[in-house]
Order: sequence, then structure tokens, then C-alpha cells
Amino acid sequence: MHDDDSYPFLIDGVGFAGPGSALRRATRRNPRNRPCPTCGRKNVLTPLDVARHYQCDNCADRAEGGGD
Repeated sequence: MHDDDSYPFLIDGVGFAGPGSALRRATRRNPRNRPCPTCGRKNVLTPLDVARHYQCDNCADRAEGGGD
């Protein structure tokens, strides 16, 4: 267990895209090259995001009652 906030927590081997995001971080093997299935915006999801049936952060925020 790591109590240090600077410890890089990895999920699915890559970690999160950023604070408050469920999306996976883009890497060479997991590029952000897939469209959002909800809004159609290009290059917002990674293959790991798509495999988990995620949508972009903007669409997720709107679905949760926040965002734009």
C-alpha cells in the first residue's frame, strides 16, 4: 500500500488520463485515437476506454448532471 500522493497509481497498466477522469492515459500502445460513441468527437478515447464502453469526459459529465 502506498500513502504517498505522488505514487503513480496504474490502472490497466497505464493509469488515468487526469484528475477526475475515468479515461485511461494515452500511451504509445494505447493512443487516444478513437471517437466518442455519444457525441462522435474524434480522437478522445483510447482502445482501453472503448473496451470498457466509456464515453468522453464531456459526455460523461453531462450524463452525470454537470459539464457544459
